[in-house]
Amino acid sequence: MEESLASADAMPPSDADPDRLAAILYTSGSTGQPKGVMLSHANLWLGAISVAHYLHIAPHDRVLGVLPLSFDYGQNQLLSTWAGGARAVPLDYLTARDVIKAVERHDITTLAGVPPLWVQILEAEWPDDVAARLRRLTNSGGALTPAMVRSLRTRFPSADLYPMYGLTEAFRSTYLPPDLVDTHPDSIGRAIPFAEVMVVRPDGGRAAAGEAGELVHAGPLVAKGYWRDAERTAARFRNAPPWSDTGGMAVWSGDTVVADGDGLLRFVGREDEMIKSAGNRISPTEIEEAILRGGDVAEAVAIGVPDDRLGQAIIVVARAVGDPAAVEQRVTARLRAELPNFMQPAQFEWRTTLPRNANGKLDRAAIKRKLTQ
Repeated sequence: MEESLASADAMPPSDADPDRLAAILYTSGSTGQPKGVMLSHANLWLGAISVAHYLHIAPHDRVLGVLPLSFDYGQNQLLSTWAGGARAVPLDYLTARDVIKAVERHDITTLAGVPPLWVQILEAEWPDDVAARLRRLTNSGGALTPAMVRSLRTRFPSADLYPMYGLTEAFRSTYLPPDLVDTHPDSIGRAIPFAEVMVVRPDGGRAAAGEAGELVHAGPLVAKGYWRDAERTAARFRNAPPWSDTGGMAVWSGDTVVADGDGLLRFVGREDEMIKSAGNRISPTEIEEAILRGGDVAEAVAIGVPDDRLGQAIIVVARAVGDPAAVEQRVTARLRAELPNFMQPAQFEWRTTLPRNANGKLDRAAIKRKLTQ
């Protein structure tokens, strides 16, 4: 074995069919039953090349891997690091302090996370010289709030910040270049290499700038469907709109986005998370962002629960920074000034911790079960 590794002979080109099944990755199940997404060799390879390219991964980089490899974001972090010729350093961390120590010990240049992890990272005490070692921060698995973007930019001034949007069924759809982050802190950017991303109206037409629509992803990053689940495959994997440049099979995400005049996308909400109250369709993301803007709430999840009068009432489960009673008074007053009446929470439930799933995301399904059981 050692002789083989020491050999100067290059490995021969693979004769594997790029379209063959290479892996099954399960969705996080944060809003429902997890689904096994079938990924081909080409899906994994092109995803790695795409990300290594737009993140400018280079051989001198050291990437800290804190995300599980069963998570598509964590797996691609490993593969894109290798594609760029860089070094991956896995870390099974317990606290944010473990991450800080690893950044210092291994001279880490790149850190990937999801919003709940960034909350912990920002609450920890970072020595300035250690924070300055990071050159690249990437986010997916949930949109960053403008307040979180500002905090990350302040805490890690030497690091480029890459907000991204992805879904396991198409790996990744968009990213925002770092030079646009300060002027577009609520954007998820535009299509990554090898992806065609469209905003589609309910009638199937192309949404205009400023018009909300469903994000539809076409191109070679689209997965093969769900493992042994023809019904849910047919619902999510459908032909691209006739006006698509790529055509073929597309992933209809069920997520609502809006494009601005420059083609940059803003995430509005997921279809299976939308709250239907008093005849209105409400994005929980908009409520959560409004709550978090004040800085006195660390984490918040807005849930719709059955209500005889409204259809669904809005309940917010959150973690306060300070005394929950005082925080609730301030937040309630601010929301009355910032949000319309139909978006006002009916109740706040304060917690010292919020449940997370195996991928580190806030577990909305578990939170909703506790509220409605």
